[in-house]
Amino acid sequence: MPGDFAPTNLTNHFLIAMPGLQDEVFCRSVVYVCEHNERGALGLVINKPCEIDMRSLFEKVDLPLRREDLSGEPVFQGGPVQTERGFVLHEHTVCGADKSSESAYASTLTIPGGLGMTTSKDVLEALSSGAGPRKVLVSLGYAAWGEGQLESELSDNSWLTVAASNSIIFDTPVAQRYDKALRLLGFESWMLSPDAGHA
Repeated sequence: MPGDFAPTNLTNHFLIAMPGLQDEVFCRSVVYVCEHNERGALGLVINKPCEIDMRSLFEKVDLPLRREDLSGEPVFQGGPVQTERGFVLHEHTVCGADKSSESAYASTLTIPGGLGMTTSKDVLEALSSGAGPRKVLVSLGYAAWGEGQLESELSDNSWLTVAASNSIIFDTPVAQRYDKALRLLGFESWMLSPDAGHA
């Protein structure tokens, strides 16, 4: 059947770095895949905080932050591409009462599974006013793979994959996200060898 050869779509999945992946950016990282198609993949690292927190970020963009629940939250190093730009991963917020799929923000990638990734400043303005999505993760930069690149890294055993969990993204302490993501697969980090074959 032709469908047997369809590539795996890892949108709304975690990529969990294997111990053999020693790249400084991705070592022990958990990447949330926002988009994966035949042209490549785009994701955000969810467990590598920057030196700045949300309050500092909002000061840098000349906005007050009226969400006390967010003020001490870290901003993340989302990946090595466009590290000067902000990317906001959040619960999907829709326009109007009809709950259509149109996002409340100008530039949002709607991710199957209930999240959105927004790059426009209006989401920060909403958070600044005390509104906006209830759960958010803000990163500077993102991770990207060209056509076939992620598939090649998967065949080289650089990553484990598992369906994403919103509670790991938004509710789990940063230091525990790698181990919690592994537990979704039934693994503990000590079980993984840098030389392991396919799991």
